[in-house]
Amino acid sequence: MRRSLSTIPTIIMTTPHFPHLLAPLDLGFTTLRNRVIMGSMHTGLEDRFYNYGKLAAFYKERAKGGVGLIVTGGISPNRSGWLLPFGGTLNFLGDVPNHRKVTSAVHEEGGKILMQILHAGRYGYQPFVVSASDRKSPISPFKPRALSEAGIQATIRDYVRCARLARKAGYDGVEVMGSEGYLLNQFLCSRTNLRTDRWGGSIENRMRLPVEIVKRIRAAVGPDFIIMYRHSLLDLVDGGNTWDDVLAVAKALQHAGVTILNTGIGWHEARVPTIVTSVPRAAFASVAGRLRREVTIPVVASNRINMPGEAEAIIARGDADMVSMARPFLADPEFVVKAAAGRVDEINTCIGCNQACLDHTFSNKRASCLVNPRACHETELVYKAAAKRRKVAVVGAGPAGLSAATVAAECGHEVTLFDSSDSIGGQFKVAMQIPGKEEFAETIRYFKRKVELTGVNLKLGQRVTRDDLLAGGYDDVIVATGIKVRKPPIEGIEHPKVLSYLDVLAHKKPVGKRVAIIGAGGIGFDVGEYLLHDSRHALPLAVDTWTREWGVDLKATTGGGLVEPHAEEPVRQLYLLQRKTTKLGAGLGKTSGWVHRAVLARNGVVMLAGVQYNKIDDHGLHITVDGGERLLAVDNVIICAGQDSLAELMPPAGAAPAAPGATRFHKIGGAALASELDAKRAIKEGAELAVSL
Repeated sequence: MRRSLSTIPTIIMTTPHFPHLLAPLDLGFTTLRNRVIMGSMHTGLEDRFYNYGKLAAFYKERAKGGVGLIVTGGISPNRSGWLLPFGGTLNFLGDVPNHRKVTSAVHEEGGKILMQILHAGRYGYQPFVVSASDRKSPISPFKPRALSEAGIQATIRDYVRCARLARKAGYDGVEVMGSEGYLLNQFLCSRTNLRTDRWGGSIENRMRLPVEIVKRIRAAVGPDFIIMYRHSLLDLVDGGNTWDDVLAVAKALQHAGVTILNTGIGWHEARVPTIVTSVPRAAFASVAGRLRREVTIPVVASNRINMPGEAEAIIARGDADMVSMARPFLADPEFVVKAAAGRVDEINTCIGCNQACLDHTFSNKRASCLVNPRACHETELVYKAAAKRRKVAVVGAGPAGLSAATVAAECGHEVTLFDSSDSIGGQFKVAMQIPGKEEFAETIRYFKRKVELTGVNLKLGQRVTRDDLLAGGYDDVIVATGIKVRKPPIEGIEHPKVLSYLDVLAHKKPVGKRVAIIGAGGIGFDVGEYLLHDSRHALPLAVDTWTREWGVDLKATTGGGLVEPHAEEPVRQLYLLQRKTTKLGAGLGKTSGWVHRAVLARNGVVMLAGVQYNKIDDHGLHITVDGGERLLAVDNVIICAGQDSLAELMPPAGAAPAAPGATRFHKIGGAALASELDAKRAIKEGAELAVSL
C-alpha cells in the first residue's frame, strides 16, 4: 500500500485558490514549491550551443511564473541517441557551461529544473540509430542496429555519465525518458524487443535495462538528487505492455531509486491521438491514479491537462501527487501565478492545436506557440514600452486584430479596435463550432480579458470606412479584416443547394443527409467533422465515448491498451473532393492531420482527388474523375474552396506614398494573405507589427 500524502510534511500555501495543486511537495532532501511540473518539450534551442542563452530566457520566464519543477527538452547521452544529427547532447565536460546558463536562470527565480535524458533509439533521424532489435520504425528512414551486450553496457555508462554531468551543470535532477516509444520503451515492449538473451523475453528481462540505468545513476549521484522516470502507462500499439507489466516495471523502478514516477501515454507511432485538442481533457488521469495506489513515491498525471481546475481536481481526488503540463507553459509562462491569484480568466490557454510546437519540432523548426508567439522567442519578440505613444486603429477583432491591438496597448499605445460584429473572435468563433476544437473558445475568452486589462477601446457593431479612419487622426491603421469566401467558377454555383462553409458553421443553415464538400484543405476537413457529429453526443466528448470511438482500454487488460474501436453508423454520407491530384489533407498539421483523416475514413467519407467540377443542378453535383463522368446525388454542395483577402480599407494599389506624419496603413492576417486560414501566422504578424510601431 502507498503511504498517505498526509504523512509527507508540507506547508500549504496561503492562497485559497487550488490548495492541492499549489501545496508544496516535500521529497525529503528537497521541497518543490508546488505540484505543477512544466513537462519536457523539445524546442529546437537545445540542439545548438549558441542558442542556450535563448533557452535560458525561455525557462527563466516560466520559473518566474511560479512553476514548481521544469523538465528540459530531451538531451541525448551519446551520439547513437540523437533525435537529429548533432542534436542536444551532454556527454563531456565542455557541454557543462552552456547548461549552467539554463540552471542559473531558473534558480535565480526560485525554481527547480531537471534535465531529461532521452535516447531516441530507433526513432532517431540519423544513421547511427540502435535499438533492442533491428526492427525499423515507421517514423524514421533509418533501420536500427540491435545493441550487443557490450553496446548495452556502454549505453548504461553513457546514461550515468550524462546524469553526473547534469549534476555538475547545476540541475536539480534528471528525468529518464522511458515512454513515447523511445529506446527504453523499445526494450520494455515485445513489439520491438525480440531478443532471446537476458535483455529480452520475460518482462523481468525486458525491464532490466531501465532498472539497471536507474540503479547506476542513483549510485553515481547520491541520495539528494531527483531522479524522475517517465513511465509508459498505455503504449497504444500492438505488442505493447499489459497493466501487470506496467505495474511490475513501476515497482522495480521505485526499488531502484526513482524519486518521482512521471507518466507517458502512447508511442509516437500509435494510431490513437493522445494530446491533440479533440482528446478530452485529463482523459488519462485515471490511469495515473491506478498506478499511484500501488506505489509509495509521488506519481505525476499528464496529457491534455491545460487548466488549473482540472489539475486541482486530479490531485484532490487522489489520482496523482503532481500534474505535468507542457504546452500550457508555451501558451502562458505565468500560468501558476495567475492561478494562485485567482486570475484564471487571464490564462492564455493551450488549445492543443500542435501547429507551432510539435509540428515545428517534427519539421526541424524552432518551437513556438500559436496563441503566444513569444514562446521560445523571448529575447527577440519583446513587449516593452514604445519610445513614442501612437494613436492606433485596428479594424477586425479576429485573431490577427486581437493580437495587434492588445500587444500595441501593452506597449503603451492608444488603441481603438473596431469590428462590425457584435462580439470578438472572427474565424475563431467559426473554428470553435468544430467537434474537438471547443478549446478555441478559451482563446476568445483570454483576448476578451486582455482587451479589458490593456485598456483597448473596443467598438463592436461598427463598420468603418477609410474616410472614417483618416478623419480619426490615427497615426497607424492596422487592417485585420480577414477574408471573404471565394466562389469557384462552376456552372450552377448559385443553385439553392449550394452553401458556403460560413453558411453551415456560422449561420447554421440546414444541411441534408448526402453532402459533397468542394475543397479538401483544413476547412473542408473541419466541415466534414462538423457534419459527422452525432447530435446525441454532447461536446466535448466524454472520456468513455472517446475511448470507445478510438478503441482505448484505460485498464490495459490487453497489450498496449488497445481494443476494437466502436464505430457507430455515420449520420451523413459525405464526399470530400479536391481538384489537386495530391493526397487529400496534404496541408494539414504534421502531427494532427492523420487524426482528421482517420475520423473521416472511419465514418465512411468518400475522398476523391483530381476532380473536375462540371455543374450543379437539381440532381446533384456532376463531376469528372479518373476520366469518367459521375453524378453525386447530394442534397447539398458546400464550398470550402479558398478565400480572398478582404482589404478594401487599404489605400488603392499605385497610390502615392503617404506623406511624413500622415496615417500609416498596415495589413495582417487574412487581409494580407488568404491562401489558407492560418491563425498561427495571423497572431504572430499582429504581435510583431505591434512591437514595431
